[in-house]
Amino acid sequence: MTTTAVLEALTDPTRRRILDAVRGEERSVGQLVQIVGMNQPGVSRHLKVLRDAGLVEARRDANRRLYHLQAEPLRELDAWLEPYRAEWSNRLDALERHLERTATPVARHTPTTGSTS
Repeated sequence: MTTTAVLEALTDPTRRRILDAVRGEERSVGQLVQIVGMNQPGVSRHLKVLRDAGLVEARRDANRRLYHLQAEPLRELDAWLEPYRAEWSNRLDALERHLERTATPVARHTPTTGSTS
């Protein structure tokens, strides 16, 4: 499991929808087929990519598999992204300070009362 594998897995919108579906509760392939609106072989292919990236795990329940989210790869990705978020936050803060310093106040036009008809 690498950051690259996680990023590649997350590039597909269907895989992101599957992750959203298993985030709160375990789901069977049949449930995921209904949620995603794709045939079973297609969902299974997406689940394999997500499993290979370490983003989901399955447990057996009788004759079916229930998939659930594995959050650790996402935490690792979040930690990797943190310096970039901090950099953008600093830049946006600097832009805000610059705009506050250089902004020219705009006079508001207030309608006069008591106009004649």
